Amino acid sequence: MTPIRVAIVGLGNCASSLVQGIERYRTAPSSAGLIQEFVGDYSVGDIEIVLGFDVDRRKVGSDVSEAIFAKPNNTTVFHPDIAPIGAPVLMGKTLDGVASHMADVDENGFIVSDTEEATQQGVVDALREHRVDVLVNFLPVGSQKASEFYMMCALEAETAVVNCIPVFVASDPLWEARFRQKGLPIVGDDIKAQIGATVVHRMLSQLFASRGVGVDHTYQLNTGGNTDFMNMMDRGRITSKKVSKTQAVQSALAERLADGDIVIGPSEYVPWQKDNKICFLRIEGEQFGGVPMHLEMRLSVEDSPNAAACVVDAIRYCRVAMERGEAGALTGPSAFYCKHPPQQMPEEQAEKLLIEQYRAYSCAAE
Repeated sequence: MTPIRVAIVGLGNCASSLVQGIERYRTAPSSAGLIQEFVGDYSVGDIEIVLGFDVDRRKVGSDVSEAIFAKPNNTTVFHPDIAPIGAPVLMGKTLDGVASHMADVDENGFIVSDTEEATQQGVVDALREHRVDVLVNFLPVGSQKASEFYMMCALEAETAVVNCIPVFVASDPLWEARFRQKGLPIVGDDIKAQIGATVVHRMLSQLFASRGVGVDHTYQLNTGGNTDFMNMMDRGRITSKKVSKTQAVQSALAERLADGDIVIGPSEYVPWQKDNKICFLRIEGEQFGGVPMHLEMRLSVEDSPNAAACVVDAIRYCRVAMERGEAGALTGPSAFYCKHPPQQMPEEQAEKLLIEQYRAYSCAAE
């Protein structure tokens, strides 16, 4: 198969897990751990990382294979032996991509490079030069202006997008129309993770609804020690994140809860947790006869591989959509893999839509 050429914006923990996973599954004897072994006729090994953008001086100027192991990254290294892949990390555009409390503080924050920042034309030229098919946005939460900068670059370079963060692009009618008019697919917004807090919360909410148990209150509180949680210590950067996660759960409830009865979002940055994310979840409701009951759960999971498992699929769906001439937000992939898609739907409905839309196209999956 012709490789799917990918550029990554933000060489953090999620990028590290993504690149490690691509290299691992390229030669792995088993597909264990993948959601889908094939999307269309494409395996994970058909993804080729060709370019990266970052602003940290420990990463800019290096090969992607080196940058993914540089500080402040602290995710699990499950595939350490990666030879240089010939994918340069270029200086990007900072804008609001670095929170003020994380700039030049210590090894856990960002040490911004003094290299001249990229221009829109420079990014567009790089995307074209490296013949990028799909741009993956891994910028920190709250990077509204920076994300919009790269979205404009992708549109001009005619590159599909997987928007992994809660900056609303695929779910924004104006932005979605731009991609549709350009004939480019986009999957977004805000990756849901393989088995993460949001998808588990959604499934439990659907279980309550299907079994006739009314939900009165619920919360989902998360702690972690990666740059994502450190970034979200600035509560001004998490508005869209809370909207994304809350709407994902509200859409799975039988009846929408009042704002005061549902609390979802990051709770605290715990440095020694590193990339391990711990979710504390509680659902309170009434069962038969109005008798109260509650469910409490604790989920511990490595955050970045959890996201990468979904991103490898989203990248491949973009490529298949391009081959089929599909443009704009991809409904099925966005609903199944993202917290804030253009159209919310239950997990089983999104999975069924994926099968209906794409399974017939795949020879390898038959």
